[in-house]
Amino acid sequence: MASTYIQIYHSPIGIIKIVADEFCIEELVFIEDAPLNQLTISNTTPEVINQCIDELIEYFAGKRKYFSVAINQAGTEFQQKVWKELYEVPFSKTLSYGELAKKMGDPNLVRAAASANGKNKIAIIVPCHRIVGADRSLVGYAWGKARKKWLLQHEFRLELGVQTLF
Repeated sequence: MASTYIQIYHSPIGIIKIVADEFCIEELVFIEDAPLNQLTISNTTPEVINQCIDELIEYFAGKRKYFSVAINQAGTEFQQKVWKELYEVPFSKTLSYGELAKKMGDPNLVRAAASANGKNKIAIIVPCHRIVGADRSLVGYAWGKARKKWLLQHEFRLELGVQTLF
């Protein structure tokens, strides 16, 4: 059985818990302070977590638009397809849930795609924050709309020089 490692990273928009095996990031989620004291932080850190933290630091500093760290998220075949589509959404671009469903080949999959999007456990790297409502409004984000807004504004500002879109 593979070892699991846990580390935390204090980002500009909150504490991020990173879970990995020796080779891949398996989870990257925002957590609140309360569960922090309940975490067992790994004494050793595999290189993949160090790479992930380095890439997150570069992303938040505006020096990285794409991630190269290896990821492996457990999910159904359908969820994997949705997450692959999310991963392909370029930096500073957004898609609506309807557009996401169309990219997957069936516009009737809007609710299913939205559900899979909401189950993404690798925040930022699998950019579920780039999915917006049909009217381009901010809609659901597992870690709060304020974080979603911050992430999108961060990307828009870096790419387009736009201060605020929401």
